[in-house]
Amino acid sequence: MSSSDAPPPPVDRATQRRAANRFDIRRLIGGLLTLYGIVLVVVGIVGSHHVKTKAAGININLWAGLGMIVVGALLLFWAFTRPTEVPDAG
Repeated sequence: MSSSDAPPPPVDRATQRRAANRFDIRRLIGGLLTLYGIVLVVVGIVGSHHVKTKAAGININLWAGLGMIVVGALLLFWAFTRPTEVPDAG
């Protein structure tokens, strides 16, 4: 029997849990929403006056960015306080 035919080494439960949490969709979406929200807040603060007041006098970039930061932070908080549980294999 060659080394390529050998079964893979068993993976312990902690490694499975870390892998499941690393790719948790709540972390990915929460991180992206927070990042895009920060970009929109910066654009809303440093953008030109014309762009800031284009939407009926409302700085839509600032408000949309703040909303995205809040939703992204809630998703991240949820993901970190309630991590994914890996079901038993059998």
